[in-house]
Amino acid sequence: MPKFKRVLAIETSCDDTSVAVVNSDNHVLNMLAANQDKDHALYGGIVPEIASRNHTFTLLPLVNQVLSKTGMKLQDIDGIAVTNRPGLIGALIVGLTSAKSLAMSLDIPFIGVNHLEGHLLAPFLVDDTYAPPSNFNYPFLALAVSGGHTSMYVVHDLGKYEIIGRTKDDAAGEAFDKFAKTLGFEFPGGVKIDQMSKTGDVTFVDFPRGLIDSSTLDMSFSGLKSSGMRYVQSITAEEKDKNINSICASFQEAIVDTLVTKLNLAFKKYKIKNVVLTGGVSANSRLREKTLEWARRRGITVAIPPLRYCTDNAAMIGIAGIQRLNRGEHSDMGIGPMPDYLKSDFVNEY
Repeated sequence: MPKFKRVLAIETSCDDTSVAVVNSDNHVLNMLAANQDKDHALYGGIVPEIASRNHTFTLLPLVNQVLSKTGMKLQDIDGIAVTNRPGLIGALIVGLTSAKSLAMSLDIPFIGVNHLEGHLLAPFLVDDTYAPPSNFNYPFLALAVSGGHTSMYVVHDLGKYEIIGRTKDDAAGEAFDKFAKTLGFEFPGGVKIDQMSKTGDVTFVDFPRGLIDSSTLDMSFSGLKSSGMRYVQSITAEEKDKNINSICASFQEAIVDTLVTKLNLAFKKYKIKNVVLTGGVSANSRLREKTLEWARRRGITVAIPPLRYCTDNAAMIGIAGIQRLNRGEHSDMGIGPMPDYLKSDFVNEY
């Protein structure tokens, strides 16, 4: 029987505050989050100081609410898992300091978790409405796509993550949000582009697809982002308004084509028939549609966590944390926040 049956998990790596209770069977007993989009929309992007301040207001009330909803007290928790890398330093400090304080007061272990590891393990989470495919297990290919990260991995086992490709410049989510800002959409605009694209013509504008014909698994989205901005600047406001849906669809298709092409290239190289699509951009309906269509043709099993486990969330930190705690690992009070991952987090330094 595992020593750690339930952990309290905390995620504050960017602008979302999230708290969850996860048990040793990977079940999410409860999870709550506080979103800050309205506070950052005025600035067209995330302001680190505002994110940090808001975490201080919302984190502990969320801890109390999550415990209350699960019918538990702090004394029922066996350990604490908290994101300590990578992320915004100020935001990470709030979560890490709170986790240390709780662990010290309760005299229980805590562990700092790599945010990216959480995304990779998210498909194994279980709740009343979601479970991974019954035949899904290690090893698997993983495409993690968000506003801050776009990378491809071979996940060999817990703690054995091999980076096989990543963006050379902008993350896919960043390209979505910057193009949305060019179109005049509020931040975050990636969701708006997805919505507008549903009735648009994906061939309306032939936007570039960076490195799509290269044999490398690396990706590039800065050229696409620049091309999108130049295109919008080259047309009139009337032309933009008239064709907005097709402009969005064309830009979105360029990103999705790149991602699915690289995923197919990874499959051809590694012959692994289990695939994970995760990260905030995996909520994009066109990306999900084309990934599932590709997987059906290839006989591949795809695990795509529901949106609540794809965006930054504490449940994914909980599953990584409880598994590591049950392997005998823990962090000491000297651990600090880090803007990037550790070299030791991956089996190769790509």
